[in-house]
Amino acid sequence: MSIRRTTGRVRRLMAPARRPGRNRPHALFSPPRRVAGLLLSAAVLAATACTGGTPQAAKTALGDVPGEIVVASGRDVTGKGGVRQQLIDAWNRKQERENTGFRARLVELPGSADEQRSQLLGALQSGSARYDVVNLDVTWVPEFAEADLISPLSDTLVDEDVIPSVAVTARWHDRVYAVPFNSDVGLLFYRRDYLREAGVQQTDLGSGLSWQQLRSLGDTLEAHPPKGFDKTWTTQLDAYEGRTVNAIEAFASATDGFQLVDDSGHFTATEQELADGIAELRRRTDTPYTLNRAVTSREDGSLSDFAAGRTAFLRHWPYVYRTLHQRFTAQQLGVAPLPGRAVLGGQNLAVTRDSPRQRKAAELVAFLTSPSSERCLLDAGFAATRTSAYTDDSVTCTAAGGATASPSRDSTDRMPRDSAGRPAYARTVLLPALRTAVHRPRTPLYGAFTQTFAAELDPLFSADPPSDKALARHLYQALRTVLPN
Repeated sequence: MSIRRTTGRVRRLMAPARRPGRNRPHALFSPPRRVAGLLLSAAVLAATACTGGTPQAAKTALGDVPGEIVVASGRDVTGKGGVRQQLIDAWNRKQERENTGFRARLVELPGSADEQRSQLLGALQSGSARYDVVNLDVTWVPEFAEADLISPLSDTLVDEDVIPSVAVTARWHDRVYAVPFNSDVGLLFYRRDYLREAGVQQTDLGSGLSWQQLRSLGDTLEAHPPKGFDKTWTTQLDAYEGRTVNAIEAFASATDGFQLVDDSGHFTATEQELADGIAELRRRTDTPYTLNRAVTSREDGSLSDFAAGRTAFLRHWPYVYRTLHQRFTAQQLGVAPLPGRAVLGGQNLAVTRDSPRQRKAAELVAFLTSPSSERCLLDAGFAATRTSAYTDDSVTCTAAGGATASPSRDSTDRMPRDSAGRPAYARTVLLPALRTAVHRPRTPLYGAFTQTFAAELDPLFSADPPSDKALARHLYQALRTVLPN
């Protein structure tokens, strides 16, 4: 199936422009919006202070080339010349064939996700760079929409094919502001060969297991340790977004239906719910089972420790499925749903408020998020946002070389694939995990929330941690300070 044509639909892609604050309950976010404005201003100052005026990455997009649509995004984990660039190239070829006079250019922003957020906020607030489309972490959409930095889009861009849990991230105040591009969800990677060496008979954990079962397997591994083995598992617990994600997964697993904020972004959790979540996080990160280095690990560090054989289990994101299979065979490596609840991640494409090419930019977004493009993203190692990419064999990747040709263009690709060319675990493990994933708090104040949340959990990982109730009391007060309630 070829990539969905968007010609003739352009008029329906961009909804009539409307300021996000209009036609809403007057009291909504009244005091905290002043805080949001201060945070945005601070982000602009931080971004410009680093380079003496203009964010360094933004300088590559300065100027206004007629017909050029600039797409700002973080690093493509599929590598140089990866699948995102290949999809951009495919759209450009389509424009050349139709002689539209338009081209798209991908600008990759350096640094961590937090640094990229600051760069984008600084560039869009100050006008120091000309971006037409921005690739936003799903947690940033409410902030950018509330700040009027991105434009409302047509509801038709997020149709019933988009996985429901993922579709939620596209909206703020019942309007579509960004279209899901690639998704993400926490998964459990494990060493089948380590389990066999320890005498475990059942090494296919694809249907899932509980944390108690994981700890039991850890006890078995401790009793019969493979060479190089240190602890049962590792994850990302450094004081950054990784700690927030791991904590939200623990909190959501401890209390059924747990939410830190409601649909309007108001803080709703109780001290007892926080105490229960802290207790669950403490159990998951117990020293007997968790690699000591996990407390200071981020994505790269935890991946390296697992690949080096120091642990038998790893909590990570879907993109490492392909990475790990360059080192391990399918007989050595397995992947399963994360025990308990897993956090939803991913990035969404939005059209900037000040883009002079909004309608054409929206057409580009439609192309990049079409069923065929999503299949390309899945085949390259990303988590696709559309159900059809996982379940409909007639939906194929035509823009980036086709499924069997490996959209990464890497001849050494050893990722196991199913009979239709998808990653072998995509339909059986990845799609179900995405469908049941939980959201981090949806709030325009997410930046303040995650910094506070991660910092307040610091004592839990100290030499003398406080009680669950004492830590919950401090966390409760801190979150009530930064979030509306």
